[in-house]
Amino acid sequence: MTARILVVDDVPANVKLLEARLLAEYFDVLTASDGYAALALCEKTPIDLVLLDIMMPGLDGFEVCERLKANPKTAHIPVVMVTALDQPSDRVRGLKAGADDFLTKPVNDLQLMSRVKSLVRLKNVSDELRLRAQTAQTIGLEDVGRADRPDEPGNVLLVDGRGSSQERLQRALKPIAEVSVISDPQAALFEAAENNFDLVIVNANFDDYDPLRLCSQLRSLERTRFIPILLIAEQGSDELVVRALDLGVTDYLMRPVDPNELIARSMTQIRRKHCNDRLRSSVQQTIELAVTDGLTGLHNRRYFDTHLKLLMDRAAARGRPLSICMTDIDRFKQVNDTYGHDVGDEVLREFANRIRTTVRGADLACRFGGEEFIVVMPDTSAEMAAGVAERLRTIIESLPFAIPQADGPLKVTASMGIATLRPGSDTAEALLKRADMALYQAKHEGRNRVVAAAA
Repeated sequence: MTARILVVDDVPANVKLLEARLLAEYFDVLTASDGYAALALCEKTPIDLVLLDIMMPGLDGFEVCERLKANPKTAHIPVVMVTALDQPSDRVRGLKAGADDFLTKPVNDLQLMSRVKSLVRLKNVSDELRLRAQTAQTIGLEDVGRADRPDEPGNVLLVDGRGSSQERLQRALKPIAEVSVISDPQAALFEAAENNFDLVIVNANFDDYDPLRLCSQLRSLERTRFIPILLIAEQGSDELVVRALDLGVTDYLMRPVDPNELIARSMTQIRRKHCNDRLRSSVQQTIELAVTDGLTGLHNRRYFDTHLKLLMDRAAARGRPLSICMTDIDRFKQVNDTYGHDVGDEVLREFANRIRTTVRGADLACRFGGEEFIVVMPDTSAEMAAGVAERLRTIIESLPFAIPQADGPLKVTASMGIATLRPGSDTAEALLKRADMALYQAKHEGRNRVVAAAA
C-alpha cells in the first residue's frame, strides 16, 4: 500500500521522526511546519492522510482540522491528531472538529502504522465512490457534496457480553442512535445481515469467544461488508487493536469508555456510513441511467448491444431458440409535425408502456433509437414470437393513445419484423439485419402488420 501523507508539526525533530517511520514503509511524505502551510498544501496537492500536531503557533491543530473539514475539496482527507494532550476532553474536541483519530506522543509504531494503513484503505474506497458519483452529479442528480448529513440519527448494533456494560453504553448512545443490544456474537452476525445498521460496536469482553472472529465474519459477508465496526478493547491490548484494524475494523476505543468520546466516534462513523451509502446510491443511479432510456424507461441501445450477445451465447449453449421483434411506429414523423415533439414524446412513452405490459417477464424490451423498439425473446420459436408480436400490434392499434396535449385520442399503429436465431452460424449483426429487413417488408407492404424473416 502506498499513499501521500502530510506531517504537520512545528518541531523539526518530531517531523523528522514521523517522516523516517513513514518512509520506511514506502509512504510518500510531505511536511509542513504550521497550519497555514498545511492548508495550502492540502488545497493544491492530493493528500491521502494528515498527521496533525495540535499545539502549534498561529493556527492550532483543532482549527486546521475544522478548516480542512469545512472545505469540500479537503473534507474527505482523514486527519489523525498527534499530540501530547491525553485528556478525554481533548480527544472529544478533536473528534468534533472532524479528526478521525488520535495518537499520543511518544507515538507507538504499531498503532501509527496500523492506523495510517486502515484510514488510507477507507479513503481509497470513499475516493473511488466519489469519483464514480461525479458522473451522477454532472448529469443532474443530487449534489454529491450534500452526502454528509451529520444530524441524522443512526441505527447501532451493540454486541456486548455483559449486562452492566450493555446498559451503560446503550444509555450513552441514546441521544444519537437507536441501539439494538445482543449478547450472543453469532446471533449478532445474523442480526447485522438482516437489518440496516449504520454501526456495529463490538465490546471485547467475552469470556469464551474471540471478538475478532465476529469482526472478520462481518467483513466477509456481502450484506455487512461496508458497515463500520467500532471495537472496545482493554487498555494495553495493542496487539488486539492492530489485528482488528488489519481485519478491517474501522475504529476503536480503550476502556474505561468516556461517554463523550464514544458519542463523538460513533457520530463520525454513522456520518461516514450515511455519506458512503449516498455515494453508492448515486453510483447505482448512474449505472441505471447509463443503460436506461430516459424518455421511456426501457433499456437503451447500449444495454441491448451488450445483453443480446449474452442471450445468444446462452441460447446456443443450451440448444434453445431465441427470437427478436423489431418494431417501428408507423408515420411517427407526422405526429411530430402535426402536434409537436411534446406530443411525440408522450406517444413514445405510451408505446413503451404497452410493450412493457405485453412482453413476458423473461423478454428484454429496449428502445433501439427514435421511434424504433426491439424485444428479445429467449426460448421463443419464430411461431411463438409472431404470436407475441401480433398481440402487441393489436394492443397498439385497438386502443387510441389518449394524449392530453393533442386535440383528441390518437390512432397509432406499428409495423414489426421478426427474426429467429440460426443455431451455430448467426451473429448479432446478422440477426438484427434479418429483423430489420422483415420490418422494412412490413412497412413496404402497407404497415400495421407483422412479418417474419425467412428462417
